[in-house]
Amino acid sequence: MSTLTAGQFANLHTFLVAARHASFALAAQELALTPSAVSHRIARLEAGLGLRLFQRLTRQVKLTADGERIFAALQIGWDGLQAALAGGDALAGSITVHARPSIAQCWLVPRLAGFAAQFPDVSLDLRVGNESVDFRAGQVDLALHYGDGHFPGLASRKLMDEWLAPVCSPHYAREHGLFDAPQHLAGATVLHDTLAWPACAPDAEWRLWLDGQAPEVTLSARSLRFDRADLSAQAAIHHAGVAMGRRQLVQPWLTSGQLVLPFGAFGLPSPQAYYLVHAARPLPARVQALFDWLLGQAI
Repeated sequence: MSTLTAGQFANLHTFLVAARHASFALAAQELALTPSAVSHRIARLEAGLGLRLFQRLTRQVKLTADGERIFAALQIGWDGLQAALAGGDALAGSITVHARPSIAQCWLVPRLAGFAAQFPDVSLDLRVGNESVDFRAGQVDLALHYGDGHFPGLASRKLMDEWLAPVCSPHYAREHGLFDAPQHLAGATVLHDTLAWPACAPDAEWRLWLDGQAPEVTLSARSLRFDRADLSAQAAIHHAGVAMGRRQLVQPWLTSGQLVLPFGAFGLPSPQAYYLVHAARPLPARVQALFDWLLGQAI
């Protein structure tokens, strides 16, 4: 077999991405290349190694035995290279964190000054969104997710539990006679977080609360829908309706009096919780420091 040259390293990375996706087209999307460019890089790598790495089928590509062997070894080596380039065990450098928008806005961001004071040589790059995170691409070090704890192929640790209860502004509760009268929800506007957790129904949180706390109540057909819990709560603050509040997110607004609990305290544990999620490999020291600090912030 030919010796690997420096010029083949870009082709190796292309192979790693294509093997992970089992698709030249998906690899092209991740690498910002055309499928033809990906195919040519793989062909050059195969020619340089003297090995056939993929079977080209009609609608997909499949690793050969040599491809499987090299892919397995390359994954281990690439993870080590990424860790070395990222600073190893130093409590310095950059950490990329991905978080769901609501927990980032309401819980994480207000606490970050404390982390910066304790670890002044660590820089945080916070990305927010409801999309899935591909840790294998090496672009995210740690994620803060709201879900059921099922993260196949990844390492996770529960950060904190959550509780649910309807919230609205004091003015809205008085205007619609809501205090201790959940039956009056039939005349209110209901505010939904339609992406409360992955693959949930648009009204999933409200259905949970009704089934557990007020099965006799019928919701109004009037609704406003958002893809973030914090936007739903903000709409409630501004008298738009009644939102399903998550205690970890809305407690500051309850404390300030901007929101109230018209039907009593948080009596329903959510089946979802907040988790710290990362690739299934040891964390660099600076990421471990953030991981431990976040656990210390949870209540």
